[in-house]
Amino acid sequence: MTSDFLIIGGGIAGISAAARLSHLGSVTLLEAEDHLAHHASGRSAALFEPNYGLAPVVALSLASEEHHRHADGGVLSPRGMLLVAGADEAELFAADRDALGLHELSVAEAQALVPILDPAKVAHAAHAENAWDIDTGLLIQNFAREAKAKGGRILTRARVTGIARDGDVWRATTVAGDHHGRHLVNAAGAWVDEVAAMAGIAPLGFTPLRRSMARIPAPGGHDPARWPIIMGAGETWYAKPDAGALIVSPAEEDPSHPHDAWADDMVLAEGIARYEAMVTEPVTRLLASWAGLRTFAPDRVLVIGPDPAVPSFFWLAGQGGYGFQTAPAASRLAADLLGGTQTGLDAATVAALSPARFARHPFPRKKTGEG
Repeated sequence: MTSDFLIIGGGIAGISAAARLSHLGSVTLLEAEDHLAHHASGRSAALFEPNYGLAPVVALSLASEEHHRHADGGVLSPRGMLLVAGADEAELFAADRDALGLHELSVAEAQALVPILDPAKVAHAAHAENAWDIDTGLLIQNFAREAKAKGGRILTRARVTGIARDGDVWRATTVAGDHHGRHLVNAAGAWVDEVAAMAGIAPLGFTPLRRSMARIPAPGGHDPARWPIIMGAGETWYAKPDAGALIVSPAEEDPSHPHDAWADDMVLAEGIARYEAMVTEPVTRLLASWAGLRTFAPDRVLVIGPDPAVPSFFWLAGQGGYGFQTAPAASRLAADLLGGTQTGLDAATVAALSPARFARHPFPRKKTGEG
C-alpha cells in the first residue's frame, strides 16, 4: 500500500499533520516509541503564550489561538504569567516585561498572586493574564481521532532504519516492515536531520537543546492551583503549578544530541537555587525529575515546507519550545502547502518558515550525528 503522505514522527507536529493531511489523502504515521508524544511533546511545560518567540513563531501562535480555544471544545485553561527579578536584574526585567507585554505590579501585588515570594529579594514584578495551560494530552487525542476518522494509520513501535526512493515513491524501512508514500513528511523532532540524511537530503543544522525539570511538593502547604507561571528575569528559571505541586526548571538550553534525554542533576540544582533565591520556602525534596529536547533551526524559527532540492520531502521541524502552541497553524500551513491551496498566513511569514531560506541565507551545517 502506498500512502499519499508518509509521516515520520508521532509528536505534536506529526500527529497534527496527520489530522490535517487525512482530509487530502491517505496518511501513514510512523512513531518509533511505544506511544505518541514520548519525547519532547510528552515533556512540555504546556503553556500557550502567544507573544513568546520571534515574529514568525508569534504569527503561528496567534493563528493557532482560535483552534486552541474552540476546536473539539477547546484545550485551554487560565494560568497567567508573573515575571520577578532582583534589584540587580532591572535591565533583564525590563526587556522581558516589554517583550512579553506584561504590566508592572508592586511586590505586594505579586505576593497576593504568589504568597511564597520573598519581599526581601523580589524588587521587580510584572504580570499578564494572556497565558493559558494547554491540555496537551487532549490535543494529541483530538488530532489522532481526526486522523483515524479519515482512515489515517498511526503506527507505533515503527522506528525507521532506512529511507529510499523508488521512482516517485518514498520507502521507509522500519523494524516492523516497509511503508511507502508519495510525500515524506519529516516531523521527527530531535532526529529531523538524521531522517534527512537517511533520505539523502542535506541536513539543515538543527540543534537539540536539553531542558531539565523537577516536580516539587506544594511549597509551605499552599495550594498553587491558581498561581500563574513564575519566571525569573532573563528566563533563567521558571516554576509552574502542576496537579497540586510545582514544576521548577532551570530553563537551560544545553546543546545535546538526539536521544531519550534525562535531567542533569547539577544544572537542575542550580536552577532550583535560583528559584529558591526569590521565595521564602526552601525545596526539601523532589517528587520527580526529567528532561526534554527542544530542537531549533539555526535561526530559532520553525521550518515548514518542501525541500528546495527534493519537493516531495517536506520539513515540519524545529518546533523548539513552541510545538504545542503553534501546532494548529503549523499543521494547517503544512496541509495548505502540500495541497496547493491558499494559506491564511501572509507571504512574508510563509517565506520566513520555508526551508528555502537556508539557501538564501545559509547557516553552517553540522555533520549528521553531531550534538
